[in-house]
Amino acid sequence: MNSYERYLGMVRGEPVDFVPRIPLMMHFVAKHAGITYADFARDPEVFSNAKIRLVERFGYDLLDVLCDPWRETSAYGGRITYMDDTIPRCTSPLANDRNLDALATPDPATSERLAGTLEALRRFREHGYRQYSIHGWVEGPAAEAADLRGVTNFMLDLVDDETYAGELMSLCVDTAIRYGLAQIDAGADTIGVGDAIVSQISPRVYQRLVVAHEKRLFDAIHEAGALVRLHICGDITKHLPMIAELGVDIIDIDWQVDLQHAREVLGPRVTLTGNLDPVEAVMRSTPERIRAGFRELYERVGPPYFVNAGCEIPQDTPIANLEALCEPIPA
Repeated sequence: MNSYERYLGMVRGEPVDFVPRIPLMMHFVAKHAGITYADFARDPEVFSNAKIRLVERFGYDLLDVLCDPWRETSAYGGRITYMDDTIPRCTSPLANDRNLDALATPDPATSERLAGTLEALRRFREHGYRQYSIHGWVEGPAAEAADLRGVTNFMLDLVDDETYAGELMSLCVDTAIRYGLAQIDAGADTIGVGDAIVSQISPRVYQRLVVAHEKRLFDAIHEAGALVRLHICGDITKHLPMIAELGVDIIDIDWQVDLQHAREVLGPRVTLTGNLDPVEAVMRSTPERIRAGFRELYERVGPPYFVNAGCEIPQDTPIANLEALCEPIPA
Protein backbone atom coordinates (compact mmCIF):
# COMPACT_ATOMS: atom_id res chain seq x y z
CA MET A 1 0.00 0.00 0.00
CA ASN A 2 1.56 3.32 -1.04
CA SER A 3 1.00 6.71 0.55
CA TYR A 4 -1.81 7.77 -1.77
CA GLU A 5 -3.71 4.51 -1.27
CA ARG A 6 -3.23 4.75 2.49
CA TYR A 7 -4.37 8.38 2.58
CA LEU A 8 -7.46 7.87 0.46
CA GLY A 9 -8.34 4.62 2.16
CA MET A 10 -8.33 6.26 5.58
CA VAL A 11 -10.58 9.10 4.38
CA ARG A 12 -13.01 6.59 2.85
CA GLY A 13 -13.12 4.41 5.94
CA GLU A 14 -11.42 1.48 4.21
CA PRO A 15 -8.82 -0.82 5.82
CA VAL A 16 -5.27 0.54 5.64
CA ASP A 17 -1.93 -0.78 6.85
CA PHE A 18 -1.11 2.11 9.16
CA VAL A 19 -2.20 5.62 10.04
CA PRO A 20 -1.17 8.20 7.40
CA ARG A 21 1.20 10.99 8.43
CA ILE A 22 0.58 14.51 7.09
CA PRO A 23 2.79 16.87 9.14
CA LEU A 24 2.31 20.55 8.33
CA MET A 25 5.77 21.89 7.54
CA MET A 26 7.12 25.10 6.05
CA HIS A 27 10.10 26.56 7.93
CA PHE A 28 11.41 23.09 8.74
CA VAL A 29 11.48 22.26 5.02
CA ALA A 30 13.60 25.27 4.11
CA LYS A 31 15.99 24.76 7.01
CA HIS A 32 16.41 21.06 6.27
CA ALA A 33 17.10 21.85 2.59
CA GLY A 34 19.72 24.45 3.53
CA ILE A 35 18.02 27.26 1.60
CA THR A 36 16.79 30.71 2.49
CA TYR A 37 13.08 31.12 3.04
CA ALA A 38 13.13 33.76 0.32
CA ASP A 39 14.24 31.18 -2.26
CA PHE A 40 11.83 28.61 -0.83
CA ALA A 41 8.87 30.99 -1.23
CA ARG A 42 9.90 32.59 -4.50
CA ASP A 43 11.20 29.76 -6.72
CA PRO A 44 8.78 26.90 -7.59
CA GLU A 45 11.61 24.58 -8.59
CA VAL A 46 13.54 25.14 -5.35
CA PHE A 47 10.31 24.85 -3.36
CA SER A 48 9.13 21.61 -4.96
CA ASN A 49 12.57 19.98 -4.79
CA ALA A 50 12.80 20.78 -1.07
CA LYS A 51 9.37 19.30 -0.38
CA ILE A 52 10.15 16.16 -2.41
CA ARG A 53 13.47 15.61 -0.65
CA LEU A 54 11.81 15.90 2.75
CA VAL A 55 8.98 13.45 2.03
CA GLU A 56 11.53 10.94 0.72
CA ARG A 57 13.74 11.45 3.77
CA PHE A 58 11.03 11.00 6.41
CA GLY A 59 8.54 8.81 4.56
CA TYR A 60 5.30 10.64 5.31
CA ASP A 61 2.31 10.58 3.00
CA LEU A 62 1.72 13.87 1.20
CA LEU A 63 3.27 16.55 -0.96
CA ASP A 64 1.79 19.99 -0.34
CA VAL A 65 2.20 23.56 -1.55
CA LEU A 66 1.86 25.19 1.87
CA CYS A 67 4.31 28.06 2.11
CA ASP A 68 2.81 31.37 3.32
CA PRO A 69 -0.54 33.19 3.35
CA TRP A 70 0.31 35.90 0.83
CA ARG A 71 0.01 34.18 -2.55
CA GLU A 72 -3.52 35.39 -3.30
CA THR A 73 -2.83 38.79 -1.75
CA SER A 74 0.11 39.28 -4.09
CA ALA A 75 -2.16 38.43 -7.03
CA TYR A 76 -4.55 41.20 -5.98
CA GLY A 77 -1.62 43.61 -6.26
CA GLY A 78 -0.06 43.39 -2.82
CA ARG A 79 3.61 44.25 -2.45
CA ILE A 80 5.52 41.27 -1.09
CA THR A 81 8.90 41.48 0.62
CA TYR A 82 10.79 38.18 0.76
CA MET A 83 12.64 37.36 3.97
CA ASP A 84 15.65 35.06 4.32
CA ASP A 85 14.58 33.46 7.59
CA THR A 86 10.77 33.45 7.62
CA ILE A 87 7.64 33.84 5.53
CA PRO A 88 7.32 36.86 3.23
CA ARG A 89 5.71 40.06 4.42
CA CYS A 90 2.97 42.03 2.74
CA THR A 91 3.94 45.65 3.24
CA SER A 92 0.59 47.25 2.40
CA PRO A 93 -2.98 46.07 2.97
CA LEU A 94 -4.85 46.73 -0.25
CA ALA A 95 -8.45 47.46 0.68
CA ASN A 96 -7.93 50.45 2.98
CA ASP A 97 -10.60 52.54 1.26
CA ARG A 98 -13.13 49.69 0.96
CA ASN A 99 -13.09 50.09 -2.83
CA LEU A 100 -13.28 46.57 -4.20
CA ASP A 101 -13.03 47.85 -7.77
CA ALA A 102 -9.47 48.98 -7.04
CA LEU A 103 -8.30 45.39 -6.52
CA ALA A 104 -6.73 43.49 -9.40
CA THR A 105 -8.52 40.34 -10.57
CA PRO A 106 -6.20 37.43 -9.76
CA ASP A 107 -5.57 35.03 -12.64
CA PRO A 108 -3.93 31.74 -11.60
CA ALA A 109 -2.36 31.36 -15.03
CA THR A 110 -0.64 34.74 -15.10
CA SER A 111 -0.28 35.97 -11.50
CA GLU A 112 3.35 35.15 -10.69
CA ARG A 113 2.91 33.49 -7.30
CA LEU A 114 -0.30 31.66 -8.21
CA ALA A 115 1.30 30.33 -11.36
CA GLY A 116 4.26 29.26 -9.24
CA THR A 117 1.94 27.14 -7.13
CA LEU A 118 0.62 25.45 -10.28
CA GLU A 119 4.18 24.78 -11.45
CA ALA A 120 5.04 23.16 -8.10
CA LEU A 121 1.92 20.99 -8.31
CA ARG A 122 2.83 19.84 -11.81
CA ARG A 123 6.28 18.90 -10.50
CA PHE A 124 4.67 16.95 -7.66
CA ARG A 125 2.40 15.21 -10.13
CA GLU A 126 5.32 14.25 -12.35
CA HIS A 127 7.24 12.93 -9.35
CA GLY A 128 4.53 11.18 -7.36
CA TYR A 129 1.09 11.11 -8.98
CA ARG A 130 -1.02 8.46 -7.26
CA GLN A 131 2.02 7.66 -5.12
CA TYR A 132 1.53 10.50 -2.62
CA SER A 133 -1.50 12.59 -1.83
CA ILE A 134 -0.97 16.00 -3.43
CA HIS A 135 -2.38 18.96 -1.52
CA GLY A 136 -3.13 22.34 -2.99
CA TRP A 137 -3.92 25.28 -0.74
CA VAL A 138 -6.08 28.41 -0.75
CA GLU A 139 -6.90 31.06 1.81
CA GLY A 140 -10.36 30.90 3.33
CA PRO A 141 -12.79 33.83 2.97
CA ALA A 142 -12.20 35.37 6.40
CA ALA A 143 -8.43 34.86 6.32
CA GLU A 144 -7.99 36.40 2.87
CA ALA A 145 -10.29 39.30 3.71
CA ALA A 146 -8.15 39.94 6.80
CA ASP A 147 -5.02 39.76 4.63
CA LEU A 148 -6.43 42.34 2.25
CA ARG A 149 -7.87 44.72 4.85
CA GLY A 150 -5.48 44.10 7.71
CA VAL A 151 -6.68 42.09 10.70
CA THR A 152 -7.87 45.04 12.81
CA ASN A 153 -9.78 46.65 9.95
CA PHE A 154 -11.48 43.42 9.00
CA MET A 155 -12.50 42.62 12.57
CA LEU A 156 -14.06 46.10 12.79
CA ASP A 157 -15.80 45.55 9.45
CA LEU A 158 -17.54 42.50 10.87
CA VAL A 159 -19.10 44.82 13.47
CA ASP A 160 -19.43 48.14 11.64
CA ASP A 161 -20.13 47.19 8.02
CA GLU A 162 -21.41 43.65 7.59
CA THR A 163 -22.43 44.32 3.99
CA TYR A 164 -18.92 45.31 2.95
CA ALA A 165 -17.34 42.45 4.90
CA GLY A 166 -19.65 40.03 3.10
CA GLU A 167 -18.87 41.50 -0.32
CA LEU A 168 -15.14 41.30 0.37
CA MET A 169 -15.37 37.67 1.51
CA SER A 170 -17.49 36.82 -1.54
CA LEU A 171 -14.79 38.30 -3.79
CA CYS A 172 -12.17 36.28 -1.92
CA VAL A 173 -14.17 33.09 -2.47
CA ASP A 174 -14.45 33.81 -6.20
CA THR A 175 -10.66 33.99 -6.35
CA ALA A 176 -10.17 30.93 -4.13
CA ILE A 177 -12.47 28.89 -6.38
CA ARG A 178 -10.59 29.87 -9.55
CA TYR A 179 -7.26 29.21 -7.85
CA GLY A 180 -8.40 25.95 -6.25
CA LEU A 181 -9.82 24.55 -9.48
CA ALA A 182 -6.61 25.43 -11.31
CA GLN A 183 -4.68 23.51 -8.63
CA ILE A 184 -6.95 20.49 -9.08
CA ASP A 185 -6.30 20.61 -12.82
CA ALA A 186 -2.55 20.74 -12.07
CA GLY A 187 -2.69 17.56 -9.98
CA ALA A 188 -4.05 18.29 -6.49
CA ASP A 189 -6.38 15.64 -5.05
CA THR A 190 -7.04 17.72 -1.92
CA ILE A 191 -7.36 21.46 -1.39
CA GLY A 192 -6.40 22.77 2.02
CA VAL A 193 -8.29 25.87 3.11
CA GLY A 194 -6.59 28.06 5.70
CA ASP A 195 -9.05 30.26 7.60
CA ALA A 196 -7.00 30.88 10.73
CA ILE A 197 -8.66 34.17 11.73
CA VAL A 198 -11.91 32.30 12.41
CA SER A 199 -10.66 31.25 15.86
CA GLN A 200 -10.63 34.97 16.76
CA ILE A 201 -14.22 35.54 15.57
CA SER A 202 -17.12 34.78 17.88
CA PRO A 203 -19.18 31.70 17.01
CA ARG A 204 -22.25 33.92 16.53
CA VAL A 205 -20.51 36.15 13.98
CA TYR A 206 -18.90 33.13 12.33
CA GLN A 207 -22.31 31.52 11.85
CA ARG A 208 -23.97 34.67 10.56
CA LEU A 209 -21.26 36.14 8.34
CA VAL A 210 -18.60 33.55 7.41
CA VAL A 211 -20.07 30.04 7.22
CA ALA A 212 -21.99 30.55 3.97
CA HIS A 213 -18.84 31.78 2.21
CA GLU A 214 -16.83 28.77 3.38
CA LYS A 215 -19.63 26.46 2.28
CA ARG A 216 -19.67 27.91 -1.24
CA LEU A 217 -15.91 27.37 -1.51
CA PHE A 218 -16.04 23.83 -0.16
CA ASP A 219 -18.92 22.89 -2.46
CA ALA A 220 -16.99 24.11 -5.52
CA ILE A 221 -13.93 22.06 -4.54
CA HIS A 222 -16.07 18.96 -4.04
CA GLU A 223 -17.84 19.48 -7.35
CA ALA A 224 -14.44 19.51 -9.04
CA GLY A 225 -13.67 16.09 -7.55
CA ALA A 226 -11.20 17.00 -4.79
CA LEU A 227 -11.26 16.62 -1.01
CA VAL A 228 -11.44 19.59 1.38
CA ARG A 229 -9.02 19.97 4.28
CA LEU A 230 -9.84 22.79 6.70
CA HIS A 231 -7.12 24.43 8.79
CA ILE A 232 -8.02 26.93 11.52
CA CYS A 233 -5.31 27.70 14.07
CA GLY A 234 -6.26 28.02 17.71
CA ASP A 235 -9.24 27.07 19.86
CA ILE A 236 -12.29 26.39 17.69
CA THR A 237 -14.20 24.35 20.25
CA LYS A 238 -17.26 26.61 20.12
CA HIS A 239 -17.16 26.71 16.31
CA LEU A 240 -17.25 22.93 15.86
CA PRO A 241 -21.06 22.59 15.66
CA MET A 242 -21.12 24.98 12.65
CA ILE A 243 -18.11 23.33 11.05
CA ALA A 244 -19.90 19.99 11.35
CA GLU A 245 -22.44 21.27 8.81
CA LEU A 246 -19.87 22.30 6.18
CA GLY A 247 -19.06 18.87 4.76
CA VAL A 248 -15.29 19.03 5.20
CA ASP A 249 -13.42 15.78 4.61
CA ILE A 250 -10.36 16.52 6.77
CA ILE A 251 -9.83 19.02 9.57
CA ASP A 252 -6.67 20.02 11.41
CA ILE A 253 -7.35 20.22 15.14
CA ASP A 254 -4.98 22.50 17.03
CA TRP A 255 -3.65 21.47 20.42
CA GLN A 256 -5.99 23.77 22.39
CA VAL A 257 -9.03 21.67 21.33
CA ASP A 258 -9.92 18.37 23.01
CA LEU A 259 -9.61 15.87 20.18
CA GLN A 260 -12.18 13.46 21.57
CA HIS A 261 -14.71 16.29 21.88
CA ALA A 262 -13.99 17.21 18.25
CA ARG A 263 -14.77 13.63 17.25
CA GLU A 264 -18.02 13.67 19.18
CA VAL A 265 -19.17 16.91 17.54
CA LEU A 266 -17.87 16.34 13.99
CA GLY A 267 -18.89 12.70 13.82
CA PRO A 268 -17.29 9.48 12.61
CA ARG A 269 -16.79 10.38 8.95
CA VAL A 270 -14.60 13.50 9.22
CA THR A 271 -10.88 12.73 9.22
CA LEU A 272 -9.26 14.41 12.21
CA THR A 273 -5.60 15.42 12.15
CA GLY A 274 -3.52 16.51 15.13
CA ASN A 275 -3.16 17.48 17.80
CA LEU A 276 -0.01 17.40 19.93
CA ASP A 277 1.30 20.85 20.85
CA PRO A 278 3.93 21.43 18.13
CA VAL A 279 6.29 23.21 20.52
CA GLU A 280 6.02 21.49 23.89
CA ALA A 281 4.91 18.03 22.75
CA VAL A 282 6.94 17.78 19.53
CA MET A 283 9.92 20.17 19.31
CA ARG A 284 10.77 20.07 23.05
CA SER A 285 9.66 16.50 23.61
CA THR A 286 11.37 13.15 23.12
CA PRO A 287 10.84 10.46 20.48
CA GLU A 288 9.40 8.13 23.11
CA ARG A 289 6.81 10.65 24.30
CA ILE A 290 5.89 11.57 20.73
CA ARG A 291 5.27 7.95 19.77
CA ALA A 292 3.21 7.38 22.90
CA GLY A 293 1.28 10.61 22.40
CA PHE A 294 0.10 9.75 18.91
CA ARG A 295 -0.76 6.18 19.85
CA GLU A 296 -2.88 7.51 22.70
CA LEU A 297 -4.65 10.03 20.46
CA TYR A 298 -5.44 7.39 17.85
CA GLU A 299 -6.74 4.99 20.48
CA ARG A 300 -9.00 7.74 21.86
CA VAL A 301 -10.61 8.91 18.62
CA GLY A 302 -10.10 6.02 16.20
CA PRO A 303 -10.25 6.28 12.43
CA PRO A 304 -10.47 8.24 10.27
CA TYR A 305 -7.40 9.99 11.62
CA PHE A 306 -4.08 11.36 10.35
CA VAL A 307 -0.93 11.89 12.39
CA ASN A 308 -0.12 15.59 12.56
CA ALA A 309 0.84 18.12 15.21
CA GLY A 310 -1.68 20.76 16.20
CA CYS A 311 -0.08 23.23 13.77
CA GLU A 312 3.21 23.79 11.91
CA ILE A 313 6.22 21.72 12.92
CA PRO A 314 8.77 24.27 14.26
CA GLN A 315 11.98 24.60 12.28
CA ASP A 316 14.15 23.68 15.28
CA THR A 317 12.42 20.35 15.87
CA PRO A 318 15.13 17.66 16.30
CA ILE A 319 15.42 15.20 13.45
CA ALA A 320 14.80 12.28 15.82
CA ASN A 321 11.53 13.85 16.96
CA LEU A 322 10.21 14.24 13.42
CA GLU A 323 11.31 10.69 12.68
CA ALA A 324 9.26 9.55 15.68
CA LEU A 325 6.23 11.48 14.46
CA CYS A 326 6.52 9.81 11.07
CA GLU A 327 6.91 6.26 12.39
CA PRO A 328 4.04 4.00 11.34
CA ILE A 329 1.22 3.35 13.79
CA PRO A 330 -0.75 0.23 12.85
CA ALA A 331 -4.29 1.20 11.85
